[in-house]
Amino acid sequence: MSDGRSISRRDFDQVMRRASELAAEEPGGSEGEFSDTELVRIGREAGLAERHVRRALAELRAGSPRALRDRSGIRELIAPGEVRGSRAVGRPRAHVHRELDDFMVGSQLLQRMRRRDNLLQYRPAIDWASRVARAASSTSRQHYVAAARLVEARFEETGDGSTQVDILVDPGIAGNYRGWALVGGGMVGFVAGSLAITLIAPLSSVAAAVVAGLVAGGAAAFGVAVLVGRGFQRRLREIHLEVEGILDGLESAGGLEPPPPAWRRWVRRHFHGVAREMMGRER
Repeated sequence: MSDGRSISRRDFDQVMRRASELAAEEPGGSEGEFSDTELVRIGREAGLAERHVRRALAELRAGSPRALRDRSGIRELIAPGEVRGSRAVGRPRAHVHRELDDFMVGSQLLQRMRRRDNLLQYRPAIDWASRVARAASSTSRQHYVAAARLVEARFEETGDGSTQVDILVDPGIAGNYRGWALVGGGMVGFVAGSLAITLIAPLSSVAAAVVAGLVAGGAAAFGVAVLVGRGFQRRLREIHLEVEGILDGLESAGGLEPPPPAWRRWVRRHFHGVAREMMGRER
């Protein structure tokens, strides 16, 4: 029964956070799972807008820029290396679907692999004309999404005239960074270990020198891996910001700024039509 008192939104957040901590401390309190629908319902009962709950959930799963900063570089090297973004867009699915498709094909020079009402998948166009156009416009250097190995967009109607848009980008660079960490770490670790053995061997036993060399080499290799991982982190943050920029455009009143209709038709005809047909005849 209510006692007539009320609290501010900030106090409410603190109470809920503390209650969650207490529940997690109880035996079995951390067990159990919530579906997206349940989270949205709970948030609605707490006075939170559905779009805010869905965005917070997507950032938790995908790793917001802040979450990416909090991760260690080593963890990024082990993770799949994909970037995700999610947003609730206040327009019907068909409209958002068409708008994003025009942007990806016409502006990013991506080739559509799959197209359904709730799914779009792209890869960089592999015909020679698209490669020339991408190189000429420096798209692959300026825009990470355009050069990604896979771009996937999923669309889900939320029932209130809005569309939940989830974008996944696989830049295809995780293997490169892992290779740099392995090769670079191995080389630096070998040099550091050999140097440690050389310096310590005259002053101590051979066993002690070998142990010192292993420790020094391992520490050096780990340090290189951390530095490479941090570089990978920075690249993923840049890709994440680009994905968020695309979602910002979808969410804005004017929508994504599409290329001019003439350019869009020209791209589809030459980069995803005539060029591909020419390559097919050459085979």
